[in-house]
Amino acid sequence: MRERGYPALQLDGVGEGGIFSRHWVCSHASQHLLRAVSQLAFNNSKFRFATEAGGHLHWRLLKNCSVTPMQLGLLYVSLCVVSLGIATMFWFQGAKMIMPFAWAELAVVGIAFFVYARHATDGERLMLQDGQLVVEQSHAGKISRSEFKRETVRVEPYVHDQSLIELSGQGRRVHIGRHIRPELRPHLARELRMALRTA
Repeated sequence: MRERGYPALQLDGVGEGGIFSRHWVCSHASQHLLRAVSQLAFNNSKFRFATEAGGHLHWRLLKNCSVTPMQLGLLYVSLCVVSLGIATMFWFQGAKMIMPFAWAELAVVGIAFFVYARHATDGERLMLQDGQLVVEQSHAGKISRSEFKRETVRVEPYVHDQSLIELSGQGRRVHIGRHIRPELRPHLARELRMALRTA
């Protein structure tokens, strides 16, 4: 029954004024509203790479590693147990040459795992606080630290837009952005400039 003064809503392939049509309208309206809110939140996001904590800005640009050094160590131990167990079984059956090959294999794999583990925690950390931009770079377990005054630091591409980002000031230079995709480096550089201007 159609209420007086309220025209029925007509939808293609849907009965007018029915429960199904009202449900369809509500569900699609909520989806559009959710998309609009998400897009608005994304557009209003001030920083893409940085996080803010305690009034300070932090950037963590870490190497993308799917396996941690601890997980890699456990994997290597389990590999040693299995490989040496099989080699020992063949040893007692008279196949003496299996054991040396097993040890050689484990030595090569161990060296490869060690090299990987040394660089698994490589990364760059930047912190903007108290008028200072602090840059910490970790490479193969060694950490280097540089500090720049916010007013004097310059943010420029080292060679071209997608190359490493050069931070320079007070006679020092460091290059950052090794662990993010080249096409994202211009975005990071613009974000750093904006943070330095508005901090």
